[in-house]
Amino acid sequence: MSETESVQQVLDGSFARISAARTAYTAQLAPREVGTIASVSTGIAHVIGLAGVGSEELLAFPGGVFGIAFNIDEQEIGVVLLGDYWHLQAGDEVLRTGRVMDVGVGEVLLGRVIDPLGRPLDGLGPVLTDTRLPVERPAAAIMDRAPVTVPIQTGLKVIDALIPIGRGQRELILGDRQTGKTAIALDTILNQRDKNVLCVYCAIGQRASAVAKAIAVLREQGAMAHTVVVVTEGNDPPGLAYVAPYAATSIAEYFMQAGRDVLIVYDDLTQHARAYRELSLLLRRPPGREAFPGDIFYIHSRLLERSTHLREALGGGSLTALPIIETEAQNISAYIPTNLISITDGQIVLSPSLFELGVLPAVDVGKSVSRVGGKAQRAAYRAVAGDLKLAYAQFEELETFARFGARLDDETRKIVEHGRRIRACLKQPEAAPVSLPAQISVLLAVTAQLFDDLPLAQMAAAEHAVRSAAVKIPKAVVARLDTAKQLSDEDSDAIVTIARAALAELNRTAVAAPPADPAKPAKP
Repeated sequence: MSETESVQQVLDGSFARISAARTAYTAQLAPREVGTIASVSTGIAHVIGLAGVGSEELLAFPGGVFGIAFNIDEQEIGVVLLGDYWHLQAGDEVLRTGRVMDVGVGEVLLGRVIDPLGRPLDGLGPVLTDTRLPVERPAAAIMDRAPVTVPIQTGLKVIDALIPIGRGQRELILGDRQTGKTAIALDTILNQRDKNVLCVYCAIGQRASAVAKAIAVLREQGAMAHTVVVVTEGNDPPGLAYVAPYAATSIAEYFMQAGRDVLIVYDDLTQHARAYRELSLLLRRPPGREAFPGDIFYIHSRLLERSTHLREALGGGSLTALPIIETEAQNISAYIPTNLISITDGQIVLSPSLFELGVLPAVDVGKSVSRVGGKAQRAAYRAVAGDLKLAYAQFEELETFARFGARLDDETRKIVEHGRRIRACLKQPEAAPVSLPAQISVLLAVTAQLFDDLPLAQMAAAEHAVRSAAVKIPKAVVARLDTAKQLSDEDSDAIVTIARAALAELNRTAVAAPPADPAKPAKP
């Protein structure tokens, strides 16, 4: 066979294979629905041409910007934009994605700072997740839930003793600006270290400096290892602020459905409501009270109903919510605060007057309540909390009466002095959670009136001495403190004896100390 004939055979074989492949090929054409931007406004866009779009479907815009189809009218679609929209203009193409807004979830998120779209904000590289969950998910059915019986320790004496929070509960934190709302939430996150509780901190429309400070506190205290931080800043589009709490809840639900106990903090839902009001007004939705749309209650109820305690057959996980709300001039009867009070299982009210007096955390015990209450409280707390709250309530009433200069009898004066010691014991600095044995020691000591003979100026040192002496409590007694069994009289007496000895040692030290030289100026 000549060389020309062999080349011809190769060419014939190639042509035959190409012809067979061409005959066997079937074009896979997929229809793609394309719309057009009609107009762009602050955080929203009006789109025409997407006849088959679904409610809350995710739409793709040029430049990697996504949006959620909110209003679906006959002529156009109102879209909430989820990114920088400055480069968008009328006439740009819009594509359907065929899916709803979702977020990446998984263990890799622990210790990371992300935005509601899952993009990293901490400079630690991309966030690679294997699973994605929709940000809008139905809450667990009633029959899938279990009673709230296990407490979540905040490390704050005033809350753990008087306003207990259970795992799976929703406890609202409300107060005026700069009264310590975020500090309480962060202290609760710090106290979950080594307690097998994961945390999600969702900052909604906060100042960048405030968010940076909160993250710095979590890093310094070693709490980022069990925490996910979801952030939207004040200059972000309102659509991101609206989506943020739902995305954070989906991240928390992933861990809850894996059988873990999770704590989520929404800081704060006032900004969330304002962002939704802004979007609704721009989309021409009918305004209601205070210009909020008619479904403002629904957006928060469907969010907070996702926090629950699942029954054992579903893993027994729990999701505890601490939503934060900002009030104006202590007006807890305003529209958004009353909505959330009616949704949640109790509220922690912070008082500006107590804050100004230096009573921190500035919790108003009289207005605060936990609707789960003692059902999710350690038995050791229940042994002292009832008498403590009653004595504190009597003190607050008599303190107001005593300000008028009325003469008080000895019994009334004794109640007032005892109440002042209770208030001093409930004070606590920021980022300094107190362990369970130390809290029980202090509460039992104040209930036994061991502090009543001490001057108020020595209360801080006396309380510190009692907390430090808590390490001397026998291990068997400490183990019983963490159970649901009632605290026995023998255990109470043992703790009180240790506290009394610590105070006696403090008094001996104070007496033995040499008096200050009046000729020398006191050190500042």
